[in-house]
Amino acid sequence: MEESPKTLRYVDIGINLSDPMFSGTYHGKKAHECDLDDVIQRARDVGCEKFMVTGSDLVESEEAVKIAQNYRELIFLNYTGFTGFCYATVGVHPCQAKLFDEYPEGPAKMLEELRKLAIKSKESGLAVAFGEIGLDYDRLFHSAKEPQLKYFEAQLDLAIEIGMPLFLHSRAASEDFERLLAAKLPQLPKGGLVHSFTGTMEEMERLVALGVDIGVNGCSMKTEENLEVVKAIPLERLQIETDGPWCEIRPSHASAKFLTGAPELPKSVKKEKWQKGMMVKGRNEPVAIARVAHVIAAVKGISVDEVCEAAWNNSIRMFGLGLSSN
Repeated sequence: MEESPKTLRYVDIGINLSDPMFSGTYHGKKAHECDLDDVIQRARDVGCEKFMVTGSDLVESEEAVKIAQNYRELIFLNYTGFTGFCYATVGVHPCQAKLFDEYPEGPAKMLEELRKLAIKSKESGLAVAFGEIGLDYDRLFHSAKEPQLKYFEAQLDLAIEIGMPLFLHSRAASEDFERLLAAKLPQLPKGGLVHSFTGTMEEMERLVALGVDIGVNGCSMKTEENLEVVKAIPLERLQIETDGPWCEIRPSHASAKFLTGAPELPKSVKKEKWQKGMMVKGRNEPVAIARVAHVIAAVKGISVDEVCEAAWNNSIRMFGLGLSSN
């Protein structure tokens, strides 16, 4: 099932490039120099042509847009047909929902600031989705249910007003999540995607029935049950991601047995021993998207090319990313 990386192309629809780890800072301590350019180039070398940098609160959304802007202004050698490769999402993650009520000038002002950022960055072609928004009942110690529900719905309304597809998060909250989403989706022609999906077969089938795409990364394939869900995701609803610096495929995961023949990753070392050109142990990178695609193909019993082309077309159809969908 091996294919030359040159024949494959990827969109990493969920990559947290604003995370301090990609600047060499871990838990507030500087361990090595910023290697973000190298991280991106490694991914581009294996065919990752488009990146969607995740915004998870107002500040991080601004940073995601800034990263997209910075890389728009660079032209990489040996790359033709330049249309831009780095884009942002704008939104407030459910675990950060409490920030609305803590905003110094009040939640209405924060929503307005988010709205202005989304409109400006959409019009400039830098932001392509509203998110990461949704519900997370697994980690209610971050934000309680009430603010999550209130500001998920408020952000859905902003996405409808601005006309942006959704980049969604759902954990242990399927009933409320699907109820709120189903009421709004008819007003969003390009729909949305639930990223880093780890839900049940039934949840996946209900989301697909709603017309929502499913994002798959290493965390989506930890268990045998996860793999059965991935196997059943219709190709026309599949998108792929790494969610770096998290969600790497680990040796303990059920997916690891499908890595035979997968593209090798660059050498990784502990952060304290980092040298230029090396990956950092425990820090997932977008270069690993080739391995995600390989595992999905093996689980589904199809070629990696089929997985990549389907996911590529689905991502371009939904998010644009400077191209026209087929």
